[in-house]
Amino acid sequence: MTDCYAVLGNPIAHSKSPMIHRLFAEQTNQDLTYEAILVDPEETSFQAKVAQLRAQGYQGLNITVPFKLDAFELADQLSERAQLAQAVNTFHFKGGKILGDNTDGIGLINDIELNAGFAIQGKTVLILGAGGAVQGILDPLLQKQPGLVHIANRTAKRAQVLSERFTTKCDLTSSDWASIPLLEQGYDLIINGTAASLEGKLLPIDPQLIGENSLVYDMMYGAEPTCFLDWAKQHQPQCQVRDGLGMLVGQAAEAFRIWRGVEPKMQPVIEAIQAQMRP
Repeated sequence: MTDCYAVLGNPIAHSKSPMIHRLFAEQTNQDLTYEAILVDPEETSFQAKVAQLRAQGYQGLNITVPFKLDAFELADQLSERAQLAQAVNTFHFKGGKILGDNTDGIGLINDIELNAGFAIQGKTVLILGAGGAVQGILDPLLQKQPGLVHIANRTAKRAQVLSERFTTKCDLTSSDWASIPLLEQGYDLIINGTAASLEGKLLPIDPQLIGENSLVYDMMYGAEPTCFLDWAKQHQPQCQVRDGLGMLVGQAAEAFRIWRGVEPKMQPVIEAIQAQMRP
């Protein structure tokens, strides 16, 4: 019997997840279906939709905007990383219970370390934003033992509150955009965890934060480089830039491993989606 999975969100038509999981299934010889399902609160609640899909025999779900906090509240059991993120993007239905997990962080780490070949240990890291996306990545990032992490946000208080939730041996600081400390060589790794690129907006930060050897990473992605990555290259042509497509595939790979017990290869899937997005 073919196992069924889906991603729930609103909007959802743009989602690459069905293609990603179809390619994973082909690659690993798994018998499953995966679809994107729109949850419209005017028609049904998130909780009711999850209950309906469980009753229909679905084995697991991915959850995207704006339901990750609803998923966190609905789960019967939470993984440690979901508890730390206070958000859930993966459900596994097992033993009559809803198991909630968050694979965003490991998706980001695997993309940076495995796909981009960038080791985080001992590096200086600047994280832009303090919302839900950053909540999901912060603990896995800190576990890689960077030398310094600075969280910057439009409101310094929100960045401070987030930084105080985590205990770490590295130097963990926070500020607003204007007060980000400058480093002589720039930050080794700069991660844009805001949604500014989706709106074509640039963050009011100093380009001197970027060094010649920096990896500048935008968690957003598209057919063309994001405006944030274009800005980084304009001010520091030697820096390396990378968008969030690899993170999307990486978080999906971890969800697939949770559900199916096998680890798919990410790079062929990243390349297939890039080819599909080309004009």
